[in-house]
Amino acid sequence: MAHANARTTVFARTLIVDRVLAGHRPGEVAKQLGISRQTVYKWVRRWRAEGEAGLADRSSRPHRMPRQTSPETVAAIVAARTEHHAGPVRLAAILGLAASTIGAVLARAGLPRLAEVDRLTGELLRGRRHSDRRYEREQPGELLHVDVKKLGRIPDGGGWRVHGRCEEVRGRGLGWDYVHVAIDDHTRLAYAEVLPDERTTTCAGFLTRATAWFAAHGVTLRRVLTDNAKSYRVGQAWIAVCAQLGIGRRFIKPGRPWTNGKAERFNRTLQTEWAYATAWSCNDERTAALDSWLNHYNTARSHSALGGRPPISRLAA
Repeated sequence: MAHANARTTVFARTLIVDRVLAGHRPGEVAKQLGISRQTVYKWVRRWRAEGEAGLADRSSRPHRMPRQTSPETVAAIVAARTEHHAGPVRLAAILGLAASTIGAVLARAGLPRLAEVDRLTGELLRGRRHSDRRYEREQPGELLHVDVKKLGRIPDGGGWRVHGRCEEVRGRGLGWDYVHVAIDDHTRLAYAEVLPDERTTTCAGFLTRATAWFAAHGVTLRRVLTDNAKSYRVGQAWIAVCAQLGIGRRFIKPGRPWTNGKAERFNRTLQTEWAYATAWSCNDERTAALDSWLNHYNTARSHSALGGRPPISRLAA
């Protein structure tokens, strides 16, 4: 196979040399083969200097690359990718490098795409559901994604991440924390609370407080998208609070949780960067850290879907 950037094949180059040696003018040979005279001169010159070997493909890589990324920087990029399991945009904010440079280094290193690995462990996934269909509401508040993420409670003194997977730590049965999350579709602005359950009255109270929080940021909610849990589908407290606040209800298609993809994606980020980011010594310590992490997420953390800017930048715009 010819070089990807080559205008001629090895056969064509041989033909160029044969015709010139047979007495044809270089301009005539160029016209016959649809190439420039400079190309004819180049291959004749290489044949005379190197023989048949001079007609073989050569790399188009430059001989000198004074601005090539240093091995130390390459190692730092690969180490950051392994540690944070993040893409070029987020790593650019962490390392202070251009996202294009990081993307090129990761591609040369042969690292798998983020969609192909588990964000917590970095292990390759056997399969995944994927759709190229993307959507985004035009205005803040047009659609609010709401979901609940269950997290195992942490015993005092730390859980298995501190002490290892021993039976004493695993078997305490402390129950669950229910992290209620709300994501604005246009801005990706996020609000979350750790609550004791996911009953309809609890969900309704969360929506009331979330609506007030978004209103304080200048966002008026119009519709809310949830899964088909009974608390949302038939819960009277949820139905009543939506009617009271003037918020329309929407539901995902049954058996297709990725329909509520922005909330599901936020849940994964929340686990990676808050819930499992460190070995917490107790449950209250983890809960107390949520507010500061949310503030960082909304105001400082780079977001790949927003061109490397934080969600709050959409409100400023």
